[in-house]
Amino acid sequence: MAIILNIETSGPDCSVALTADGSVLKQLTDRGRNHAEVLSGFIKNCLDHLSSHELKLNAVAVSLGPGSYTGLRIGLSEAKGLAYALDIPLIGIDTLKLLATQVMFEEMPEADTIFIPMIDARRMEIYTAAYDMTLTPLAEPHALILDEGSYSDIRNSGRPVLFFGSGADKAREIMESNANVRFVSDIVPLASGMTALAEQAFMRRDFIDVAYSTPLYLKDFQATKPKNKVL
Repeated sequence: MAIILNIETSGPDCSVALTADGSVLKQLTDRGRNHAEVLSGFIKNCLDHLSSHELKLNAVAVSLGPGSYTGLRIGLSEAKGLAYALDIPLIGIDTLKLLATQVMFEEMPEADTIFIPMIDARRMEIYTAAYDMTLTPLAEPHALILDEGSYSDIRNSGRPVLFFGSGADKAREIMESNANVRFVSDIVPLASGMTALAEQAFMRRDFIDVAYSTPLYLKDFQATKPKNKVL
């Protein structure tokens, strides 16, 4: 039995889930506070749970993005430190695949459905990709500025298409409606949703480097200038 600590900090929720063989042993989630304020406590809570049940952690999985630059750095830093300290493997999870996996389990879609996760970026920009039911990429992860023609080929394919994620509302406002297209609301990346992807990676020994792995930003960080104070 592989026991994995899953960490998700790419979005508005800071979440941690302790999982084993497809089951969630413990999960903790917080929205609204700085991820750095709560993540260490969540991890300690999970480790204390393992200790009290005389269980051993086998791996750490972390959501690599795309998403919040600050959140991703916090999550990966904590995951690296824990994996190094315990001398266990580190697993990296693509956040767009994580969102698609969550929708697969929640919606029970048709076999030929196309899944299009959308993570909000700036203005009309999103981070997105497209997957089939096997998570084979139909469009690789990329940054996209939305317009009326976005994903027109997929929307006109006749196959069921699901749009979801924090950037989907922007797409709903400008993209033409198709009978085969549906927008799924309230889908945010959560550590508990990483279970299947993390366990698959563990079985395949698909690990990332504890020292040199980096988040999947998809584009360079752009710092904003501080506003002038009004005296």
